[in-house]
Amino acid sequence: MGMEHETYSGGDLGSLQDAMQLVEQACLGLQEPSSRAAAEATLLAFRRSHYPIQACQYILEHSHMANARFQAAAALQEAALREWGFFRVEEKNNLRSYCLHYVTARSETLEAYVLSKVSAVAAVLMKRGWLEMVATEKEAFFNEVKQAVLGAHGLAAQRSGIAFVESLVSEFAPSTASAIGLSVEFHEHCRASLELDYLQTFYAWGQDTAVTVAERILQGLGSTLEVNVCASALRLMSQLLCWEFQGTLIRGAGGVIVVGKTGTNAFSTSMGRENFGGRRSGDHTTLVQPGPAWQNLLISPNRIHWLLELYTRFRQCASDDKSWIDSPLAVSTRQLIVQLCSLSGNIFPSDGGTTHEQHMQLLLSAVTTWLSPPEAVISSIKSGKSESELIDGCRALLSIATLSSPSSFDQLLKPLASTLNLLSSLTQEVIKKCGQTCDEEQTWTEETLEILLDTWTVLLQPADLSKRIPFPPSGVEAAAAVFQTFVDTELRVAAASAHDEGDGTEQLHAAIAARDERLGAFALIARAAPAASIPLLAELVTQHCSLIHQCRGGRSDPTPILEELHWLLLMSGHVLADPGDGETPVVPESILAQISFTENPSNHPAVLLSHSAITLAQQSLDGGLRAEIFSSRLMEAIVWFFSRWADTYLMPADAGRGPSSTPSGHESDQQHTMAGTHYDGRNALLAAFGEQGNGKAVLETLLQVGVTSLTSWPGERNLHEITCFQLLPSLVRRRNICAHIVSMGAWQELAKAFAFQDLALLVFAAPIQRALAETLCRSASGMESGDNTNQYVKDLMVPIACSLSDLSSRPDLKNFAQQPDAILMVCCLIERLRGAARAVMPRSQKAIFEVGAAVMEPLLIFLEVYKNQSAVVYALLKYVVDWVDGQVAFLEAKDTAILFNFCVRLLQIYSTHNIGKVSLSTSKNLLTESQTEKYKDLRALLQLLTNLSSKDLVDFASDGNDEVENPDVAQVVYLGLHIINPLISVDLLKYPKLCRQYFTLLAHMLEVYPEKIAKLSTEAFGHIVGTLDFGLRHQGSRRTWYACCKHTRCQCSHPGGSFAPFPKVSLAVSLV
Repeated sequence: MGMEHETYSGGDLGSLQDAMQLVEQACLGLQEPSSRAAAEATLLAFRRSHYPIQACQYILEHSHMANARFQAAAALQEAALREWGFFRVEEKNNLRSYCLHYVTARSETLEAYVLSKVSAVAAVLMKRGWLEMVATEKEAFFNEVKQAVLGAHGLAAQRSGIAFVESLVSEFAPSTASAIGLSVEFHEHCRASLELDYLQTFYAWGQDTAVTVAERILQGLGSTLEVNVCASALRLMSQLLCWEFQGTLIRGAGGVIVVGKTGTNAFSTSMGRENFGGRRSGDHTTLVQPGPAWQNLLISPNRIHWLLELYTRFRQCASDDKSWIDSPLAVSTRQLIVQLCSLSGNIFPSDGGTTHEQHMQLLLSAVTTWLSPPEAVISSIKSGKSESELIDGCRALLSIATLSSPSSFDQLLKPLASTLNLLSSLTQEVIKKCGQTCDEEQTWTEETLEILLDTWTVLLQPADLSKRIPFPPSGVEAAAAVFQTFVDTELRVAAASAHDEGDGTEQLHAAIAARDERLGAFALIARAAPAASIPLLAELVTQHCSLIHQCRGGRSDPTPILEELHWLLLMSGHVLADPGDGETPVVPESILAQISFTENPSNHPAVLLSHSAITLAQQSLDGGLRAEIFSSRLMEAIVWFFSRWADTYLMPADAGRGPSSTPSGHESDQQHTMAGTHYDGRNALLAAFGEQGNGKAVLETLLQVGVTSLTSWPGERNLHEITCFQLLPSLVRRRNICAHIVSMGAWQELAKAFAFQDLALLVFAAPIQRALAETLCRSASGMESGDNTNQYVKDLMVPIACSLSDLSSRPDLKNFAQQPDAILMVCCLIERLRGAARAVMPRSQKAIFEVGAAVMEPLLIFLEVYKNQSAVVYALLKYVVDWVDGQVAFLEAKDTAILFNFCVRLLQIYSTHNIGKVSLSTSKNLLTESQTEKYKDLRALLQLLTNLSSKDLVDFASDGNDEVENPDVAQVVYLGLHIINPLISVDLLKYPKLCRQYFTLLAHMLEVYPEKIAKLSTEAFGHIVGTLDFGLRHQGSRRTWYACCKHTRCQCSHPGGSFAPFPKVSLAVSLV
């Protein structure tokens, strides 16, 4: 272990041999668990020793142990970078040359991973001195590299030379660069310099090598080593096209390199690529934009012809060898062809896209031979052929589609064929194969289908969604065929899996997300041919609804039919409506645009499909049929479908807007003819599901479905969650629908059951209770007046408040409260209050405040009684947080005083029962259940104080009552901090979220109310300073430093505000 003070700068042979022996013994020790730690320490000490360069070179040249040579190369790199500033120019050049000569001279005998490491060291050293080297030094070095790459020193050295260039390119690329302790500007300058001066040269070297060696291989004269050299050269060319090109680089005055067009800083942004729309298309394709200087190297027809001919001849020569298709030579060649398909930008001349189109035609004509005919290709893979050529061909299709409009993409193979027809046939065959695959085949079929779906997506959904690109008629037919095949295949799979066991694994949510993503991709294809795809789904749903009745009385097993219906509803929901997350849902434009006018709105395909689903929903309301046939899984699909559908189609709030949706507009007047009224897509949907049409009847049905799902399917939590989290919220989202909901019988029954605590609803989990209460209270927006709104909310929530009051006033409360049923009841009622608090609106604020005020005393009682029940305490605190958040901005001075007084009492009670219980110092594990609960409680209390502090910033209360003075917000918040500060230990501040929340609040208070800190007691002031000391030492948060800076300005005004009691804080703040 004394090696860390050794020096190996001299030529003492004995010390060099000792160093080699020590490193070799350490490498042997790494293989034994008992000696691994000591061996690692020895190697680390060797790397840190002063000037171990000669020792590293000695080990590289004389050691017979490959691991020792690898460790020596790693130590050489670390030492050279560390001591680089002490080297003379000659030493730097010699060290680079040594590494290069080492790999070229020993390429036949050394292990591949050692050669790769030494090549990487040479590349790092080259980059480290890049900006110091003059042009002649670079030229001399690269002349040596060129000789090796072009084969002047033999095939083995040639392969090593190519490997060094690969390492060099990798080192200069930002995404794979080594950490050498220099600035971002240094890396960026090196990248730009290599791109401008050398990348094209490297590509030409690789191309010349590939041409020379490939010719010998095709003549049957090539050895195995020559095949490897050719594959390496092609791989180098492919790697160079993976470079993150910055655009047109120009060398300006003083050698400064500037970017001619918009470039990117790859160290501070993402990959810097354009993303041409598409559903994850970036996962499978990246645009290659090298600039006009690369024209001759990349898009010259003779060079493209040579590459395509090379692969064709290789393919023919190895037609009997099924394994050849996965050989390095074949893989490298195909990868290069695929990347050439991604060429874009100003490398092509400004000739209206003619050259680019010819380039893609040339490549696609060759790639087609890998994919066509699709049936034969899939069949050969079934027979044992590798699928890699098919996958690469699909990637090439995706690359070309990314750079083409649908029409130009379709024309690339004409007059001989249609590209969209090829894409359609290929997709259909892969879909069929996916429906037949066993587990070992799943990977390649799924990957291929993902790429093909991305290809359809980039064609159907351009990057600029404001530009509608027409889809050619042949493409509509192709899309319809794909969707038909997908539906047929998936229905067979659904029926076959009807009796499979459900997946209860942790991967279930990921599988559902992947399924939805897949269905969304096929929905896009279906919308390209809505006149065929939507009636197909409508017909299938209708048929399956009829088949359900045929299963009554046990005449046949309904399970396969139910599974097929489940899938059909999921698919239909994706086709008819978008998720609408964060946006106002609208009917997909493709559904409206491609369907002609009709005299009967019920004949519109979207109306037909919707009515089919509504019919199924109505059947689920039949108690006998539901009990005998329906499953909870099918009900989940029904509820999910209508939660998505209602947002888009049911009584839209903007009905009557737009040229094609205004019944009284000029266009509509023109649609009235002697033959009757003609409906376009939008008006047909309004007639079917608008307020003036059948929307109210459909709404009544959906409400009945929602209530039935909650009351007639006990224990089905997934169904209850979809109903309360998705369906019911979608129905109360718009006020025009709420105006009808509040008067409907089904909704009134649900509200009554909720208010009077029907047992069927009380057993729901806490999140469902919250969501149900919030939904019911939000429906009050449909009431005609503010008084009616408040009365509606009171009717819902006052019984809840009364129940809590009754429970808190029981004489035997202490004993009764600890019973499991009582705990469950209290939690349930509090969660309902919390849901109502989150649904506050200006018109319902008064009622929700009065309900909250009525339970203040009961809540404080429960906080005392349940001091050891963390779940109840946390639910209570979260309710108060949400209630205060919704109320504080609206309250007059009198009500504000009531609220503030309640919050202070709550904090005092909580603090009284938790002093000494929140310290983590007594536990070795910071994540035990009890400690985590205290952490959550404190976060809730800090959020409560944050909400209170917002009163002075956002206040909508009127100023009508001047007799009551507004409470002092700052005084209350500082009092709250004083109460809970003793609970916030240093250990608890190690939780990042709690720490951030605490210092954010503290920074706000010190900035807005700096004078108030002067009035704090010495004890309170000292605790705040103590937490700031921790923040300065342990957290890198800007908020922490900001709070400290503010505190520095405030401290001098405090009566005991000297920095003397806190010297560490004083020093730290003074350094800010």
